[in-house]
Amino acid sequence: MWLIRVFFLLTFVIIIKNNNVESLKILGLFPLPGKSHFATGEELFKILAQKGHQIDVVSHFPQKKTYQNYNDISLVGSAPIPVNNVTFESTRAITGFSLGKFVKTTGLETCDLLAHPKMQELLNKPKGSYDVIIVEIFTFNCYLAFGKHFDAPLIAVSTLAVPDWLYGPLSSPFNPSYMPTMTTGYSQEMTLYQRLVNTLVSHIIPHVFHYYLEEERGHVEKYFGRKLSSIQELYEDISLLFVNSHYSINGIKPTTPDIIDIGGLHVGGTGQKLTEDLKKWLDESTHGCVYISFGSMVRIETLPIDKIQAFYKMFNNISPVRVLMKIADPKLLPPNLPNNVMTSSWLPQVAVLKHEQVKAFVTHGGLMGTQEAIGWGVPLIGLPLFGDQHTNIQNFANQKIAVKLDVDNFNEHTLTNAVKEVLNNPEYMHNVKEASALFMDRPMSAKDTAVYWVEYAARHGNRLKSPGRKLTWWKFYLLDVYGLVLGTILLASYIVKKILGFIYHLICSSKNPKKNLSKNKKNK
Repeated sequence: MWLIRVFFLLTFVIIIKNNNVESLKILGLFPLPGKSHFATGEELFKILAQKGHQIDVVSHFPQKKTYQNYNDISLVGSAPIPVNNVTFESTRAITGFSLGKFVKTTGLETCDLLAHPKMQELLNKPKGSYDVIIVEIFTFNCYLAFGKHFDAPLIAVSTLAVPDWLYGPLSSPFNPSYMPTMTTGYSQEMTLYQRLVNTLVSHIIPHVFHYYLEEERGHVEKYFGRKLSSIQELYEDISLLFVNSHYSINGIKPTTPDIIDIGGLHVGGTGQKLTEDLKKWLDESTHGCVYISFGSMVRIETLPIDKIQAFYKMFNNISPVRVLMKIADPKLLPPNLPNNVMTSSWLPQVAVLKHEQVKAFVTHGGLMGTQEAIGWGVPLIGLPLFGDQHTNIQNFANQKIAVKLDVDNFNEHTLTNAVKEVLNNPEYMHNVKEASALFMDRPMSAKDTAVYWVEYAARHGNRLKSPGRKLTWWKFYLLDVYGLVLGTILLASYIVKKILGFIYHLICSSKNPKKNLSKNKKNK
């Protein structure tokens, strides 16, 4: 009997030992002062800390309570936080023509934070202080230099899907015939005109983006002592790219093995709870509830007065259905808000979307919020404002899990019809439930996937980098091969032409011997 006990004890010890992963020292860098951008990183770092890894996190959003293995390096006060303070008017200025200014401004301002005392303290740590570096990639490529600075594998995290400007540097295939750029608002099924525009934009955006990022080379040299001929050299340091996407939401696209989908990492809403009053109000919404939010930054109350009045009339038109609306400052709303509406400056969004009485979500189309809605099976009414939001909502509209409206041109009737269509047509709820099932059905959860690949990077470094990264652009696009083939064809054509001309001359000469003889006599 004791032999059996010893056998099981040894087996248990072996299993524990084989499943034990050495604790890693991880540096997380999310220096952009955007709450929605930090959501993915925050969830990732908490998961890694729970797995026993030691995490140092640079951000503007330190934790309100202590988590084991999670250490905040807070940048609070070093930059304005765009939470509940972006006006509708300012979003209209974010267009394709202002992209360069946006990239330059946000990029340089974020890179300037390297001068912060806590960042300087971090930079003075010796090589080998960290096993893995995890950094958000957006408009501040200067932070990619941390990988080589600490001689550690670098994982870049995009809170978007794969950004248009990263396909080339990572040598991941991009085909504009069915892969829409994130700013066009097109779906994967495009007309000839749309494919033309999409092709042009797919070439223009990366060039504009990287042109305005070049000034960040000065920050890399100043703070890391590293001279670069181009800011794009830093892409070589990326071992893996985590992207906030999944094929069920963002479409089927080919990618290289170093691009890892972790879309939905935040959908669980760990720790989010409804207040007692809010839960009671939602429980009593027996006719259903429509949730309205334009994300963590945009203030709905700054919409033009005619648009707010259109919302008010829609609220009355759908009564007794209730409305829960995120409003930063309810005092700025016009008077006579309908009685079926509750407002709040902040809401636990995932907890709200999980509630069974929430039947629709009116959104600006940000990827974080729409993933949460689809994950919990709530159909959408989309009023996209800028960036990838147009493409996101158009994609969902094509799947008939959303109705898309033009934020500049909607009125009481179009808004009411859109909300009623989603509420009363069971096809939307059916489709979003199917989309939710696809989104959640994976070999590993988003959390387990992220943890596995972080630990993989620590074990193996940059083994998954595409060989295409080593090629110059003209080699990557086979211009030298096409040039050689074209040159060979032209040379062969020239030789054939000469040979045929010579043969033709011989034939003509053989057919007219007398004429040739008389010509020879004249010459004599």
